[in-house]
Amino acid sequence: MTERRVEEERRGFSRRAFLQGAGGVAAASSLTEAVHAAQDPASEVQRMRGPEEVELRVNGGTLPATVEPRTTLLDALRHRVDPPLTGTKLVCGEGACGACTVLVDGRPMYACMLLAADVVGREIRTVEGLADGDGLSPVQEAFCEKDGLMCGFCTPGFLMSATGLLERKPDADAEEVRRALSGNFCRCGTQPHIFEAVAEAGRRLREGGR
Repeated sequence: MTERRVEEERRGFSRRAFLQGAGGVAAASSLTEAVHAAQDPASEVQRMRGPEEVELRVNGGTLPATVEPRTTLLDALRHRVDPPLTGTKLVCGEGACGACTVLVDGRPMYACMLLAADVVGREIRTVEGLADGDGLSPVQEAFCEKDGLMCGFCTPGFLMSATGLLERKPDADAEEVRRALSGNFCRCGTQPHIFEAVAEAGRRLREGGR
């Protein structure tokens, strides 16, 4: 036994004891985090072990859907509710293009990056929920009038991001509009028309339009 080892043993300290203690602390810390996560009522997915029927609050109504812990909100909207809400588009599937943007409690979010179980009880709006019967919303009308769409795949996401902005701030200036829409990508290059449409929709909302 080396002189250093003898000295460590004499002082009641050893590398083995240190590592054992550190391992115990780490295990206790992980257990505490797991307990806190399990007790978090906002994290519905934490308690799920397999397919389960949930109720999603969508466009002012309630829709039942059978989802797994890994089911995204995008998948649930397009494939697991009846009737399916296919206006929310699947394009990149990784939060890069914004085509799947929906409003969750009034805030624009990517549906492909949200777990369906984690938005149970929250208010979800999709592009299908913008129109009032046969009447388009001011944002939809402005997109049509200003030719703010071409192929149309990105359009629902732009509509939802624009709606989220203008409902919160109808007097948003050009820079605020660009910033709010920066998470949406148009491969057809119609952004100038889209910016014009959002400006026009904001004007109508300020003047008392719906």
